[in-house]
Amino acid sequence: MSETRIRIGIVGATGAVGRVALSLLEERGWPASDVVALASARSKGKWLPYADTELEVVETTPETLEGFDVVFISASSAVSREFAPIVVEKGGLVIDDGSAFRMEPEVPLVVPEVNGGDVLWHRGIISIPNCTTTPLVMVLDALRQLGAIERVTVATYQAVSGTGAAAVAELNEQTAAIARGASPQVAVYPYQIAMNVLPHVDSFKDDGYTVEEHKMTNESRKILHDDGLRLSATCVRVPVPVGHSEAVHVDLDRSIEESDIRAALNAFPGVTVVDDPQRTLYPMPHTAEGKDEVLVGRIRRDMSSPRGIAFWLSCDNLRKGAALNALQIMDEVIRRDALSPAATHKA
Repeated sequence: MSETRIRIGIVGATGAVGRVALSLLEERGWPASDVVALASARSKGKWLPYADTELEVVETTPETLEGFDVVFISASSAVSREFAPIVVEKGGLVIDDGSAFRMEPEVPLVVPEVNGGDVLWHRGIISIPNCTTTPLVMVLDALRQLGAIERVTVATYQAVSGTGAAAVAELNEQTAAIARGASPQVAVYPYQIAMNVLPHVDSFKDDGYTVEEHKMTNESRKILHDDGLRLSATCVRVPVPVGHSEAVHVDLDRSIEESDIRAALNAFPGVTVVDDPQRTLYPMPHTAEGKDEVLVGRIRRDMSSPRGIAFWLSCDNLRKGAALNALQIMDEVIRRDALSPAATHKA
């Protein structure tokens, strides 16, 4: 990849996902001269380590977004909506980490292992899904090679880094306060997150589900090209710095042997089975952190359903859940020679 000269901008480079994106580019040997760190005015002039040098943070403005082949945006939806059209107008491709464009019909929502071909019909913007959706659709895509999916229920256990650096700091501060016998201070979440779990990720809608839970359903349908997918989610915030986990139950249209399920999951790119309960081997946020793969374990038949499968997964939400997926989309675009917008909308 480093042989392909692509000028990359990272909007939100000082944030948790932006820093991981820089780290991944550094691991790939991407030259510093082809990477620009962009952020808000308050971060202008900061220096971020990169390889054997440093990158000076540039304020994100229409003028500084000139001359990029690819711009990753990992900031608020407001930032995406303001700056993504400017990048496109200037001839660059936007790969957006936020929710601003995910459900717009003309914007591909991509997990390359699942629907990489969708990059071919982009109009200058490609979205990456929510960090809980990505690992889920990967395992669902593997399972539907064995039989049609009839129903999915999922409960998430989401790390605080999904909220941002301030939430990680709050978890650390609250944990330290509790350890010394002081009262934890609450700012990011409505209640303390240390020594607690919150069945509340994003705002509630009138139907009792949260926006996050609706995202998982709607995004999964779009990525899997299955508008009729029956999926219900409960999203929970847990006192973990990095690493989302999910308890998943899937009903297929036929009964499948556990050995075939394990083989299908292990064969799927980006998925690794970690499943030996007798030796206490199973996925955990702690073991998923820093890894690119989605780890799947606790694979078993659902005792309440004759065609049901139950399993547990863990995934680094900052890597495959965000920054890595974005870079893999860029890889897919380059491999398919699709940097320029498609001439026509998808059929």
